[in-house]
Amino acid sequence: MAILKKFNFVGGRVLKTGIAVFITALFCELLGWPPMFAVITAIVTIEPTAADSIKKAYVRFPASAIGAAFSVVFNFAFGDSPLTYMLVAVATIIACHRLHLQDGALVAVLTGVAMISTVQDHYLSNFFIRLGTTLTGLTVSTLVNLLVIRPDYSKSIKAKIQQLIVETGDLIEGRGTEITRHQPLHRETRADFQRILKDMEAIETLCKHQKKEWKLHQFDRKNMRNIHYEFKKLTILRQVHYHVGNLVSLPSMHLSEEKAQIVEDMVKSIKSAFHHPDFAMDESHDAIVKELLDLLRHEVDGREAYSHRFSEETVIYYELVSIHDLLEELNHIHKFEIRHQRLLEKSLDISS
Repeated sequence: MAILKKFNFVGGRVLKTGIAVFITALFCELLGWPPMFAVITAIVTIEPTAADSIKKAYVRFPASAIGAAFSVVFNFAFGDSPLTYMLVAVATIIACHRLHLQDGALVAVLTGVAMISTVQDHYLSNFFIRLGTTLTGLTVSTLVNLLVIRPDYSKSIKAKIQQLIVETGDLIEGRGTEITRHQPLHRETRADFQRILKDMEAIETLCKHQKKEWKLHQFDRKNMRNIHYEFKKLTILRQVHYHVGNLVSLPSMHLSEEKAQIVEDMVKSIKSAFHHPDFAMDESHDAIVKELLDLLRHEVDGREAYSHRFSEETVIYYELVSIHDLLEELNHIHKFEIRHQRLLEKSLDISS
């Protein structure tokens, strides 16, 4: 395992694929079947979670049967020709789509096309052998996904969310600095904003994978509760980035020196809270929030009664106050998390 950790490119999915290919090829060799089809199936059917493997196996096997059937039929009619390859591929895709077997279309097309050059006079026996090899690949890959290196994304999710929280604080400070110094939106700021959004989507995918694994494997309550709180943090972080996006879309403007100083103090304080492991906010932060609220009220009260449009200054104050409110939610969630962890540790101590 130490060697595997040294080479980062050898991940759990790569290792599972190698194991599945080896077992599949070995099993086919023992039965005297050509391993190529089974190995192809094993490679393309390794999924991030065992739940996905089991769910899609029910789709992929009948889809593969369709591909094999078309290969036999068109090979019998036209022989090994370019027309046969085209007809098998197109007919298999259409059939899978019509029968709602889209998840198995890739395996089905590969099975059907790969069979063309190997089918000879014994069409029926070749058909059942190909089905047997495909079933072998599906079964082995599913069992490997289920029993070998059970995926646990909890540590990765927690580390990635913590990193995004820190990067979000940096992004808010960077955008605030541009606003207070009357600078246009920098290309790097926009790129950082887009990258963080993509990273959040990737973490949400990991959370979905982890929830699927809970249905098949037994996880302790502590890990499940931790992921529950991390997902809450991610949800709030998504809301934070909605407000950051509004700041990013603002045009360059001119703030008075006094207002610019309050905004600058606010974004620095927000960054400090995002960098703090407990999302702590001191008394100076509360004082800055009060000043910002006074500015916001003054802007709203001074707006003409018939005008429905808020000024850019009003938007800045509102978005920063909204981010502060979400920061308080993160602080409350963290406190609940710590409290539940202590209660759980006490209950475990008592039961032991």
